[in-house]
Amino acid sequence: MSRAPRSIYTDSDKVTSIDDLASKIHDGAVVAVGGGLSSREPMALLRAILRRGVTGLSVVGSAHGIDIDLLSAGGALSCSSESYVGFEQDFGLAPNYRRALESDAVKVDDSCCYTLVQQLRAAIQGLPFMPIRSLRGTSFPSLHLEYRRITCPFTGEELLLVPAIEPDVALIHAQYGDRSGNLVIQGPPVADILFAKASRVVLATIEEIVPTQQLQELGGVTIPYFYVTAVCKTPMGAHPTACYPFYAYDRSHTALYYDAARKGEDAFKSEYLDFFVHGAPNHEDYLARIGGEATRARLASWRHGAEAWRELYSDEASA
Repeated sequence: MSRAPRSIYTDSDKVTSIDDLASKIHDGAVVAVGGGLSSREPMALLRAILRRGVTGLSVVGSAHGIDIDLLSAGGALSCSSESYVGFEQDFGLAPNYRRALESDAVKVDDSCCYTLVQQLRAAIQGLPFMPIRSLRGTSFPSLHLEYRRITCPFTGEELLLVPAIEPDVALIHAQYGDRSGNLVIQGPPVADILFAKASRVVLATIEEIVPTQQLQELGGVTIPYFYVTAVCKTPMGAHPTACYPFYAYDRSHTALYYDAARKGEDAFKSEYLDFFVHGAPNHEDYLARIGGEATRARLASWRHGAEAWRELYSDEASA
């Protein structure tokens, strides 16, 4: 079946509100969540989505943590095609996500990082599939009956074919951007560039909106404007994950989150969701609830040097 061509977004001013961004995500959508693990995840936008009561989402990504765990707790997910969801060596497994999978509230479509890369590349190139080697010898093919084994006509090698993934919408948080939607991602882009090229709609939150001519000084455009549908200036929009150089990962807030999640669904709702998500009607109120400017300054102190960075986490660890 042929695919309709993707839209090219050429509006000169794409700046809107975060609630408008969230309104573009509909029940049942396939959503690519940018960032990864504890860095540059679009947390403010995810909270706005939960406040709208969106349900039935299928998420695709590589290695994620609090973002997918929060969507699980908020009842937004129906399927997860993530290669990993957890809190790394710091806290361990993702409690809300694990409960959702064990109760069958969320279907897990387990795979690996490079499989996702090839599936996105297929969508970008308008192809129905891509070949892959890395799954051979694993149990993943038995979990995915849609994968196909072929013999390469040129080498005689056995390969697997994986189908294209074309997300309905990609959610990305970037350090810088302009009003037209050009985005600058500093540090590892993870899968965000592929997400932007493969998805039909790209919604971005940005720490700072700057003039277009300044983007080159900040490292150059990572994702060009014509992929991006709409943007919103959202300072600390990745909190509690990191967004360097603006702020480090907020370990103390993540510990608060994790402690509530470990207690169970009801405790997490009363101790976290009701206060930091549904009880905070907008991003500004959320920032006030996490400590406002004092928290921003604390998390920005990492840049004073290696010792300041170590002190930031040493103080939190002993708190």
